[in-house]
Amino acid sequence: MDFLRWLIEAFNSYITVGSSALLVREVVGNVFGLASALGGIRRKVWAWPVGIVGNILLLTVFLGSIFGHDQTANLLGQAGRQIMFIAVSFWGWQRWKASRESGGSAVTPRWATGTERLSLAVVMVVGTVVLTPIFGALGSYEPVWADAWTFVGSLLATYGMAKGLVEFWLIWVLVDVVGVPLLFSAGYYASAFMYLFYGCFTLAGFFIWWKAKNDSKPSVETEMPDPTVKART
Repeated sequence: MDFLRWLIEAFNSYITVGSSALLVREVVGNVFGLASALGGIRRKVWAWPVGIVGNILLLTVFLGSIFGHDQTANLLGQAGRQIMFIAVSFWGWQRWKASRESGGSAVTPRWATGTERLSLAVVMVVGTVVLTPIFGALGSYEPVWADAWTFVGSLLATYGMAKGLVEFWLIWVLVDVVGVPLLFSAGYYASAFMYLFYGCFTLAGFFIWWKAKNDSKPSVETEMPDPTVKART
């Protein structure tokens, strides 16, 4: 808790943009998030620790009003997903690192199976329905379902990235479609603009991973015929 308070104090200044003001740690946290996404496209292991730093900074942003420093809306889903990001990122970091150390690439992109796609869709919908009343009871910003949607979608997208599923980029698109309007309405303009950019960025990532998946197809070795064996006529 003291560490979070220190982060809040260290980056508690604002950048004036027209008639609005952007919180420095919100901007810096999103820059780290963008750097992590760039590393993810290139399938670099360092994408995970860089993302963790950004997650910690953004956690302090969405918990700012709880600490009594910022008069901002409580987005418990946004705050909760930063904690989730940190936990899943450590798992993804170790997974990619172990894969690279075993002689392969950090991750080999693949399409999700039919069962995996169905499971992702069910968890997305059911998770949103279950978490909406919980976030609402805790005082999350309206519309609460949008906060729950971005939380569940972010969890699934991060899981998909760790597993190397090409579809994880499309899950991010679904998160951004709902999350960008929510962030704008709640007054988190830096995050809203960054996620608006992410929406285009993730589409590019999808096609890059799609191509990488096609390029990673294994070659088929054929057995050469024995020249000492005469072919039957």
